[in-house]
Parts: sequence; structure tokens; C-alpha cells
Amino acid sequence: MAGRVRRKLGLVEAEALVERAAEPERCVLCGRPLGAKVEWHHLIPKSEGGRETAPVHPICHRTIHALVANGELAGEYADVEALRARPDVARFVRWIADKPPDFHAPTRRARVGEA
Repeated sequence: MAGRVRRKLGLVEAEALVERAAEPERCVLCGRPLGAKVEWHHLIPKSEGGRETAPVHPICHRTIHALVANGELAGEYADVEALRARPDVARFVRWIADKPPDFHAPTRRARVGEA
């Protein structure tokens, strides 16, 4: 393993690996069962110093980042309940509610001034 650094995992890191090893059952944004593909959303973006992640569908993950800027995610929307209560996200959650777990559709970014 030339070029790779090996280190012992700390207790917190080891616990995080164990949590990820157990298959997550539901998306934290929409609450639907997860499908074949699971993405891990940083509740506070890594660029803002966040480390905690939560399982989401790919379409839910793209929608979060299309609608909410990283600065807002790090502030008032770091809490999933607050994110779900945001009107544009709530509209998406209502729309996606009856779709199958592996549903895919293009995600468009909100236009300036749109909420």
C-alpha cells in the first residue's frame, strides 16, 4: 500500500463506521424506504466544518443542494425538521411521497428570487 497512510480509528470514527455498516432503512428527508442507491448528506456541509451525515435518496440529496445554499444549510437548516419545513422542500417532499425508492427525475436549480 505505497502512498497510503494507515492509522488507528478513534472511538467516534469506529462508531460511525458501525452505524454505516447497518443498512439505513429510511431517507431522513422524505421518510420513504431507501433503495439500491444511498447517499450520505452532511447535515452541516463539509465546507462549513460539518462531519455528521444522514442517509438520503440521490434525488432528495440533489434537491437539497439545488434549493438551499451551503451557508443556509450550516445555519438555520442544519436541523432536518427545519429543512423539511422550508416551503420549497416541503413541496418536494409532498411530491416525492408516493414515488418508488429508486425513482429518478432531473433536478433543476431554483431560479433567483424563487422560493
